Amino acid sequence: MSIVKSLAVGNGDMFYIRHNSDNFSAIDCCLPHDRQDDILDEIADQSGDKGVCRFISTHPDQDHISGLVSFDDRFSIVNFYVVQNNATKSEETDDFKRYKSLRDDNKKPFYLSRGCRRRWMNESNEERDQAGIDILWPILTNDHFKNALEHAEDGGSPNNISPIIRYSVGNGARMMWMGDLEAGFMEDIQDAVTPAASDVLFAPHHGRKSGRVPKDWLAHIDPTIIVVGEAPSSDLTYYDGWNTITQNSAGDIVFECLEGKTHVFVSNSTYAVDFLTEELGVGYRHGCCYIGTFYT
Repeated sequence: MSIVKSLAVGNGDMFYIRHNSDNFSAIDCCLPHDRQDDILDEIADQSGDKGVCRFISTHPDQDHISGLVSFDDRFSIVNFYVVQNNATKSEETDDFKRYKSLRDDNKKPFYLSRGCRRRWMNESNEERDQAGIDILWPILTNDHFKNALEHAEDGGSPNNISPIIRYSVGNGARMMWMGDLEAGFMEDIQDAVTPAASDVLFAPHHGRKSGRVPKDWLAHIDPTIIVVGEAPSSDLTYYDGWNTITQNSAGDIVFECLEGKTHVFVSNSTYAVDFLTEELGVGYRHGCCYIGTFYT
């Protein structure tokens, strides 16, 4: 069994995967002051028995690195997964300074690109099994990606340097993250990359209209669930015709991934959907309430 959790952290993104192997992965960081200690304690509890812990940073917007100093001070990040970049900002927060320190370190970063391979990220050996993480984007030679790197280096938005990350193991759920890729950029690159089928898509740019996934990509991904993140409701696209869980309403979301099926839990006890199968009955696990099961 593996656990994938999407944390409700306000206007930001933070996820973790407790793998069904000797791996733990955090994806992005956004630590609200009123939850910071509780979230860091939870990360410590969920990762404490794992031999390999990695931090995957999609891009250095503050709502994806907020609290990085506290996270790094607590856990001493040694595996920092990031798209190689030289992003700059006219005003640097302490978190961005720490991001640069990790990004530019001689030993800590592992630079992400399509098809990259790494021991225990997506390669097993006699010591431990892999984590099941693959990178579908960026293609480093792509002109649109090169332009996004230049834009970020010049102090512009780093949204479009975000990688496309896919997690899958065996016959369990397949999940996809796209950071804050913007709609226009995705349209520009949609002929260069075809995202693989995935059961859960975490909508890019927090589910905003500005990050709506192109229809052709959605047809290839064919998600069972699209998780729409936290942003003002007027900014969101609700992906009509697709099953969605909206984090604004659901709160924390936990996916308990088993062979052939995934149980879904949310922290809002009044939240419900009509597209999942009732299998467990009333249940409360992982600090959340059971809302149903989907099958893979």
